Amino acid sequence: MATTTANTVEARPRVGGDKNDARRLRRSGLVPAVLYGAGQAPVTVSVDPKQITRILNSESGHNTIFDVSVDGTPAKAMIVDWQYEPIKGSLLHVDLKRIAMDKALRLKVPIMTVGEAPGVKTQGGILDQVLREVEIECLPEDIPTHIDVDISELVFGMNIRVSDLPKNEKVKYLTEANVMVVHVTSVKEEVAPAPEAAAADAAAGPAEPEVIKKGKQETEGAAPEKPAEKKGK
Repeated sequence: MATTTANTVEARPRVGGDKNDARRLRRSGLVPAVLYGAGQAPVTVSVDPKQITRILNSESGHNTIFDVSVDGTPAKAMIVDWQYEPIKGSLLHVDLKRIAMDKALRLKVPIMTVGEAPGVKTQGGILDQVLREVEIECLPEDIPTHIDVDISELVFGMNIRVSDLPKNEKVKYLTEANVMVVHVTSVKEEVAPAPEAAAADAAAGPAEPEVIKKGKQETEGAAPEKPAEKKGK
């Protein structure tokens, strides 16, 4: 259950915070970061992007709790935000939060399905997982890497909701209990119009508004009005 790792991220204090400073830092092989939380003042630091990427790619991902060391002073921390360069995909910036191991955290963890649903295997349906993450509250050492949900009895007409997720006295679900997690749905085919009908509609062009059309018919179908004769005096 615990996500604490033996990895230590070395964070170096840095000065300057404009874009030019950040570019020079990245060219040197580091990325800018901010460390805050636990009632302490925020500190601007630089970190090794390889260490951060390794944590993000681990099983527990950004929910991993690790040691961060600033000038030799260690602290427990988590990655709470990060930015990638959109074209090259390189790491641009990281936000780190100090963690108090004796205080509960609120966070989201992924939901993983386990087993094979009869509604898919024997009834020809499609598994539709509506909820991919669930919000929980627990102590840092009790953070699960994911929540398993058993779908081995899921058939048409049944669904699994947050209230059906496995119970754990150390983990409290914060997502509303009635929210659907997964169900089996059927394949719906869209009925396309017949080629002849589509061609006829295209040739006819846009229809005129009904009021205007009626006005034209009355004008074209009626005989022209004769000018009124003037009566002599």
